[in-house]
Amino acid sequence: MHRLTPELRELAASVVDTALARLAADPPDLGRAASPAEVRERAGRSITPAGLGGEDALALFRDVLLPTTAAIDHPRYLAFIPGTPSVASALFDLVVSASSVYAGSWLEGAGAVHAENEALAWLSGLAGLPEEAGGCFVQGGTNGNLSALHAARERARMGNPPTLTSPRLRVACSEEVHSSVRSAARVMDVDVLSVPVDGGRRLTGEALRAALEGADDVFAVVATAGTTNLGLIDDLPGLAAVCRERDLWLHVDGAYGLAGLCAPSVRARFAGIEHADSLIVDPHKWLFAPFDCCALIYRDPAWGRAAHRQTAGYLDALYREEAWNPSDYGVHLTRRARGLPFWFSLAAHGTDAYAEAVERTLAVTRAGAEEVRARPELELVAEPELSVLAFRRLGWEPDDYHHWASELIASGTAFVLPTTVGSETVVRLAMVNPRTTEDDIALVLDTLR
Repeated sequence: MHRLTPELRELAASVVDTALARLAADPPDLGRAASPAEVRERAGRSITPAGLGGEDALALFRDVLLPTTAAIDHPRYLAFIPGTPSVASALFDLVVSASSVYAGSWLEGAGAVHAENEALAWLSGLAGLPEEAGGCFVQGGTNGNLSALHAARERARMGNPPTLTSPRLRVACSEEVHSSVRSAARVMDVDVLSVPVDGGRRLTGEALRAALEGADDVFAVVATAGTTNLGLIDDLPGLAAVCRERDLWLHVDGAYGLAGLCAPSVRARFAGIEHADSLIVDPHKWLFAPFDCCALIYRDPAWGRAAHRQTAGYLDALYREEAWNPSDYGVHLTRRARGLPFWFSLAAHGTDAYAEAVERTLAVTRAGAEEVRARPELELVAEPELSVLAFRRLGWEPDDYHHWASELIASGTAFVLPTTVGSETVVRLAMVNPRTTEDDIALVLDTLR
């Protein structure tokens, strides 16, 4: 298994051919959902004492398993937040795996960590954070939010003097915050102070100030820069001002939306992000990297290191000289160099290409909004701020939306899902794929007549 035999060279050629064929598909097959019983029946038993052989195992994946997954990079995959890795990043992901790089420490992965840090520095610079800001790439936004909030709590507990002495702590966030923030609070065994949003479904500084009146147990505030449901940006300047007044850690969850920092047409909407104590953005969403890749950045990385550095006899050698160890900045120790495919694509194509690609998705979203306005049976739920389009089909009940979405998926036309805004079921389309066109949106809208 561990030597590149002639047979494995042949398998390598087949693997590369399969990958290239998938990357060349324009569009790829949308895929479909299948029941557990159907997948078991079609796949059969794949783990056997003698093994299937590489070619047969590859064929099983390519011909049986892959078709029962959704093509997240299909131009009409418009559910959740899609992912659409660049060809360069997808290809380089293979190189990263083949190189067997351990990227938890500088000692073992200096070159890889340096490259990842260059990519982090580009993102940090877009946000206007100081030059000394930094962090690491973690598995996803859930891990990023948990890691940042743990660092925030450690600062509150360990500061000089400690800012909080209450035995029970809380994190403040809006009703629209991503579910991972509440999950992180449960993991950390802290409570949540839920702050009402305004009429535009945004968390504002005014509402936060009112909610904090008399509260002495809050250690962090979570703002959202691009809500998952509607793509809205909280009142970052107002929230930052309140956090400075009360010496609270401001964490900005920009897992989806902060990619918009590289687009000149919407960059000004993120004013105030420069005051964040920590932020996350997922390149596997709107910055064209493969799963899984979340950039976690601290204004002052020392707090991240104080919260996350692990100690053990076998780790002492890593700290004989101070170096940038990514394992020090998140809830992890062992880690692959998950930021390298993103770095490679940035290095290969340049940041201007990224700005152009993000602007393209924004243009398609704006055109989609105009198309919705032109159709009397449709009505926007909110003006799109980034690249999420939400609208209602007048006269429909919740079951109508779900039946419509199921038919589109089953027919291979598009992968869309309804969402709820307040208590209302509506259509939600998320555009992060530069290959999604105005015609794709029109095709979906035509099915709502």
